[in-house]
Amino acid sequence: MSETYNYHEEEALGKSYDGRLMKRLLSYARPYWLIILTCIILLLVVTATELARPYLIKIAIDDYITPGPLLVWESGNEPQEGIKYGEQIYIHRHRLSEDYPDQPKAQLFTYEGGFYLVDGYIEDINYSVRREEKGLIINTEVGLFTASPLEAEDYRAFRQPDKTALVQLALIYLGIIALGFSLNYLQIYLLHRTGQQIIFNIRHQVFSHLQRLSLRFFDTNPVGRLVTRVTNDTETLDQMFTGVVVYLFKDLFMLLGIVIVMLQLNIRLALISFSLIPIVIIATIVFRLKAREAYREVRTRLARINATLAENITGMRTVQIFHRMGEKHQEFNEINHAHYRASFRELKIFAVFRPFIDLIYFLALALLIWYGGGIVIRGLIPFGVLYAFIQYIEMFFRPINDMAEKYNIMQSAMASSERIFQLLDTPVDIQSPKQPLPTNIKGKIEFCNVWFAYNPGEWVLKDVSFTIEKGQTVAFVGATGAGKTSIINLISRLYDIQKGQILIDGVNIKEMDLDQLRKNVAVVLQDVFMFSGTIADNIRLNSDIDDQQIRHIAEAVDAHRFISRLPRNYESEVKERGATMSAGQRQLLAFARALAFKPKILILDEATANIDTETEQVIQKAMKTISRGRTTLVVAHRLSTIQSADKIIVMHKGKVREMGSHQQLLARGGYYYNLYQLQYKEQETG
Repeated sequence: MSETYNYHEEEALGKSYDGRLMKRLLSYARPYWLIILTCIILLLVVTATELARPYLIKIAIDDYITPGPLLVWESGNEPQEGIKYGEQIYIHRHRLSEDYPDQPKAQLFTYEGGFYLVDGYIEDINYSVRREEKGLIINTEVGLFTASPLEAEDYRAFRQPDKTALVQLALIYLGIIALGFSLNYLQIYLLHRTGQQIIFNIRHQVFSHLQRLSLRFFDTNPVGRLVTRVTNDTETLDQMFTGVVVYLFKDLFMLLGIVIVMLQLNIRLALISFSLIPIVIIATIVFRLKAREAYREVRTRLARINATLAENITGMRTVQIFHRMGEKHQEFNEINHAHYRASFRELKIFAVFRPFIDLIYFLALALLIWYGGGIVIRGLIPFGVLYAFIQYIEMFFRPINDMAEKYNIMQSAMASSERIFQLLDTPVDIQSPKQPLPTNIKGKIEFCNVWFAYNPGEWVLKDVSFTIEKGQTVAFVGATGAGKTSIINLISRLYDIQKGQILIDGVNIKEMDLDQLRKNVAVVLQDVFMFSGTIADNIRLNSDIDDQQIRHIAEAVDAHRFISRLPRNYESEVKERGATMSAGQRQLLAFARALAFKPKILILDEATANIDTETEQVIQKAMKTISRGRTTLVVAHRLSTIQSADKIIVMHKGKVREMGSHQQLLARGGYYYNLYQLQYKEQETG
C-alpha cells in the first residue's frame, strides 16, 4: 500500500504560475513567433468587430429607428441635400457635419395611428397632447408645440433616408460578422496548428531523451509515469498554448476596449457599471487560493488511483490465483472514495465561483437599468446608449467567467511543464565520448578488476576479472543474485561500472561509439519482447533487410517452419508482446532478430528456460547456428548448453570463484561441483 502511494509524490505542485517555467515553455514557441504575432493581431481585429456590433446597433436605434430632430432651411439655403416639404428643406441632424445650434428644428411625431410634423423638437418626456382642427397642440414644461398632420406618403418620404441608412447599417453589421468569423476561423486554425507543432516538438524531444537514458533511470521510474509525460502532460501544454496564452491577449483587448468605449459613450454610466469590480477582484483572489488547494488534492488522489489501477491490472494473475479480489476491491474503493470527496470539494468551489460572478453581473445589470433607465426616461441620454451598455457589460463579464477554466488549465500546465522539464533535465549518464576511438570489433572481451553496484555501496560485482577470446563460447553459472545478468548488461553499456575497465579488442568500451558498440552486440533474453506489427517487422526491427534475407535468416534458425504455417506467413500480425505465440516461437524469432544484425558478440540470457524438451532441441540447434564464428556469452541452467561451452565462469556473491571447462570444474570439486550436484545432475538423470 505504501508503495502505491509513493507514486503520487510527483504530483506535488509548485507555483500556480512560475515565470521561469513559463519562459522555458515559451522558448518552444519562439520559432513560431511570427505566426503567434499574426494570431494576436487577428484577435485584435476580431475583438474590434465584436466591440463594433453593439455600437452599430446603438447608432441604428438612436439615429435611424428613433426619430431624431430635423433641422429646417428655406429652400435654396440648405447646406446639403435634404427632404423638401412645402417651401422648406428638412435635414436629419445626424447627417450634418456641423451642429447649427441656432437653426430651427422640427420633429416627426406619431399619435393614435396618425403622423405629424412638430414645429420644434420635444426633449421633455413629460408632455400632454390636445387635438385641434389643424393638428395637435403638445404641452411641455418648456412651452407649447404645434404638430401638423402628415400624409403617410410624406411620412415615408421623411423616413426614407433612415430606411436606406438602416439597410446600409445592416449590410455593414453583416460584413463585420462575416469578417469576424473569417478572421476568427483563420486565427483558430493557425493557433491550433502551431500549438500542435509545438507539442509535436516537445513530445519528440521527450521521447528522444527517454531513449538516450540508461536502464538505471527506468529501474526507478514506473512506466505509467513516463507514458503520462509523453501523452497527458504534453497535451495539457497544448491546452495552455491554444486556450490560455494567446487568448489572454483577447481578454485584455476586450476588457480594455469595453472600458474605452463605455467611457466614451457616457462616463456616469461607465462608473456605475464598474462599481462592482472590486468585489469581483476579491472573489477572484479567494477563488484562486481555494481552487489551488482543491486542485492539488484532486491530482494527488487521481495519481493514487492510477498507481493502484496499474499495479492491480499488471498483477491480476496473482490477485486471482490467491483470491484477493475482495481485499483489492476494498483497497481501491477507499482510494476511489477519497478521489470522489476531493473532486466534490473542487466542484463546490467552481460551482460557487461562476454563479457568484453571474450574481455580480446581474447586480451590475440591475444598477445599469435602474440608473440608465431613469436618465433615458428623463431624456438625458438616448435609449441606444443604454442598450449598448447592457451589451458591453455582458461582454465585460464573459472573460471573467472564463477565468476559472483558464486558471485550471494554467495550474495543470505549470505542473505538467515542471515534470516534463524535470525529465528533460535528467542527465544522460551513458553516452558516446566526444571523440570516440575508431574500432573494428572482432569479439575479444576483457573484464579488468570490475566493480559495479546498482545502488551506491551495494556491490553486485566485486573485483571481477576474466578474458574471453574471439569466437569462444563462455557460460556463466551461479546461484540467483551472483551477478551473471549484470555482466551481460555491462558489456553493452546498459549500465556503467564504478571501478575497473571493460575492454573489447583491447579498447575501453567507454571510449567507443555507443551505437557502434551496441550494433555489434546482440542479446537474446529469456523473456523475449515482441513489438506490435508483423513477424517480418520484428525480425527486421527497422533495419535495411529485404524480405528474401529475412526468410534465409528464419530458415537458418529453424523459425521458417512455424512461420510458413501462419495464414499470412511473414506478414502475420504480432499481438502486443507476442501474446498469441508460444515461448519457443518467440525465442526463435529472437534468434532470427539477433542473426539479422550480424553481431560480433552474442549474449544468450536464459534463452532455453521455460520451454519444453522438444522445443529446446530446436532452439539448441538455432543457438549453434547463430553462435558460429561469434564470441558467445551464455547464462543458462540447462546442462546441455553449459557442457558445450569452451569455458565456464562460476560466479558467487559478485565474484568469480572458478573458471574452466565442464570436466575441469567437476574434477576440482568446488562451487561448480556443488551447483552441478544441486541443479544439473537432476537434469542429466532426467
